[in-house]
Amino acid sequence: MTDLVLALDFGGTKIAAGLVDRLGEVRRSAQVPTPRTDPWDAVVSVVTQVLDGEQVAGVGIASAGPVDTGRGTVSPINVPSWQDFPLRSRVSELLPGVPVELAGDGVCMALGEQWRGAGRSSRFMVGLVVSTGVGGGLVLDGRPFGGRTGNAGHIGHVVVEPSGEPCTCGGRGCVETVAGGPRMVSWAVARGWRGDDAVALEASARAGDAIAQAAFERAGHAVGLAIAATAAVCDLDLAVIGGGVARAGGLLFDPVRRALATHAGLSYLSTLEVRPAVLGGAAGLVGAAALVSGVPRPA
Repeated sequence: MTDLVLALDFGGTKIAAGLVDRLGEVRRSAQVPTPRTDPWDAVVSVVTQVLDGEQVAGVGIASAGPVDTGRGTVSPINVPSWQDFPLRSRVSELLPGVPVELAGDGVCMALGEQWRGAGRSSRFMVGLVVSTGVGGGLVLDGRPFGGRTGNAGHIGHVVVEPSGEPCTCGGRGCVETVAGGPRMVSWAVARGWRGDDAVALEASARAGDAIAQAAFERAGHAVGLAIAATAAVCDLDLAVIGGGVARAGGLLFDPVRRALATHAGLSYLSTLEVRPAVLGGAAGLVGAAALVSGVPRPA
């Protein structure tokens, strides 16, 4: 009996697949850019490349959302050709008789970090990805928690500015409108900063540019507010933050922690911690593998 699981991480910019063992180690992986049109052929290609004839005990899928775990469908916002796409059943057709599990990519990131990364000591945590957008997922009592449809923990759409900018979700003032990389850049440009992307914005902030620093301060404060609200509702002890914007380190994490010091005042949140993610792009694959029945998780 093989101890390997096929993990698939489907996102709006890349599709990754990997063979993951029962210790959470990624033995082999590959990725391709997500095509602008129907990406199914790219999914088949990367899965075939990684499998290379190997037998697996199951398949775990992490997908950009919204997802519907009951129906096994996905409707990624950045992949308009896939609305209510039956990803779970289509993957099952590739590997007949092999169990297939599906969850949102934020849930899988959180589960991966809790199993093998920065969240190993926690049973009640939220994982965040602060990048182009802001995604997230919950692990409650050591188990992934997707809620009614699989979309629980989508912290990027906690409202932090009720009169703020319109969001892609249809609402206004979500944390994603403040802390998503392109939104940070747009805010800074509107105030006179000259640059093209979040990487340049980080460099300017480190060089002492006041507008760039204010963009990170504003973003970190928004993320901290969202963590405080989520922690209060779910009784969490840890938030793990990854993603491209999070690689700015203290520029983001310092204002996050200042916001928590002000807004996470309930006694049961006194031990709430914030840590940087450590698994990087592998978190989704590791978390997807952990969805498969029989994969051990921390006690």
